[in-house]
Amino acid sequence: MEDIKQLFKQYCKEAILDIEMIPQSGGDRVYFRIKTATGSFIATSNYNVKENEAFLYFSEQFKKAWCPVPEIYIINENKTIYLQQDMGDTSLLDILEVEGHSGHVYSLFQKSLLALANLQVSGDKALDYNYCITSNAFGKQAILSDLLYFKYYFLDTLKIPYDKEKLVLEFETFSTSLFNAEHKYFMFRDFQSRNIIVKNDAVYFIDYQGGMKGAVQYDVASLLWQAKAGLSDEWKTNLLHYYIICLETILQQPVDKTRFEAEYNGYVLIRLLQVLGAYGFRGLFERKAHFLTSIPLALQNLQRFILDNKMTVGLPELERLLHLIVTADVVKKFQPVKATAETSLIVQVNSFSFIKSGYPKDETSNGGGFVFDMRSILNPGRIEEYKKLTGRDKPVKDYLEQQTKMPEFLSSVYAITDISVEDYIARGFENLTISFGCTGGQHRSVYAADAVARHLRNKYGVKIQLNHIEQKIAETKG
Repeated sequence: MEDIKQLFKQYCKEAILDIEMIPQSGGDRVYFRIKTATGSFIATSNYNVKENEAFLYFSEQFKKAWCPVPEIYIINENKTIYLQQDMGDTSLLDILEVEGHSGHVYSLFQKSLLALANLQVSGDKALDYNYCITSNAFGKQAILSDLLYFKYYFLDTLKIPYDKEKLVLEFETFSTSLFNAEHKYFMFRDFQSRNIIVKNDAVYFIDYQGGMKGAVQYDVASLLWQAKAGLSDEWKTNLLHYYIICLETILQQPVDKTRFEAEYNGYVLIRLLQVLGAYGFRGLFERKAHFLTSIPLALQNLQRFILDNKMTVGLPELERLLHLIVTADVVKKFQPVKATAETSLIVQVNSFSFIKSGYPKDETSNGGGFVFDMRSILNPGRIEEYKKLTGRDKPVKDYLEQQTKMPEFLSSVYAITDISVEDYIARGFENLTISFGCTGGQHRSVYAADAVARHLRNKYGVKIQLNHIEQKIAETKG
């Protein structure tokens, strides 16, 4: 935080009124919004210097090509922190979720595809692909890597018997067929509505640091087949045709539409499988709840695709497995148990002080539950300015989230408590107690209890009784 403040002072003499951390997504980058009296800025902190160099270089080149990307203001000496233009936090996905499939949203997708075509072609000119994080190009080996990513991190977790040698051979055949795509320019790699920011009805792009040279269809497939967007078949078809017109205009030459669409379908499948691999890795291996809950949507998306599209090359083993993994039984495995009106389970979540009140008495008939000792987390109460605050106050929350191991601690707590909640709902149990203790029952335990109560309520819809013993705050929600 201090490094960010120092870098900002080098760029701007205005006083900082507030710095807030922006929630992370899948990567390790941490974003902060800096507010002054006249404006706001985004500071990015990331220890992966190669990734930063890629983003900074691509941003510079795309700006020269008049692409809608953020302007970079200043970079620290180590290239681990940089300050960039704040384009707001309203994504195309946010607008889609509010407005639905409206004419306005459709026009924003059109603007995004037009800007994408320009970025891919115009941004490709004189671009040095040696700045790419991994491969310089999305060629045969990179395509094969995505397929193997799906295999190891998703398919193999299902323990469905299959001919491994035959499947790998089919992956190689599929990779070779897609490698021969005609139009290869800059490939964004993660072009989805979450990475498109809308401000004053104009679109801007973020998170293109993973880009490389590749087939233009991949990015179009990523946007139109994003599971959470849920675009209709009519929208997908019409927007694809619109993109082809944009591409022809920028290239100033016609596109073989039959070949283009055949290659596009292949890249749709690659993208859908890569997404499942990513969700499997982040959800099943790293235990990140957001990605676990996204798996059913991704499987349903894949099901829609394979029902309407034939394989362009003979891939019988892959085709057989794809039909197996989209069955209702497989999808159900990844859908969390949800509480209903008839669910009798009540989860009591407590915060307490080991020194003052001691372990809270369990008044339920079954006893048991969990008690977590938060004293391994750095104590904000030792900092003078936080002594009179609690774990519900923003400065304390920021401290715990940014300067302690609280996020890692809670991730493990979620993994453990989720098992009990799911089992108790299924078996009709009535009570579960989860308690968090720290020295004073004021900062760490309060923050953790609030976080777990929110997590269980959002994920399972279960009834929660939240009780901050030292703070004398009790809440009941269900």
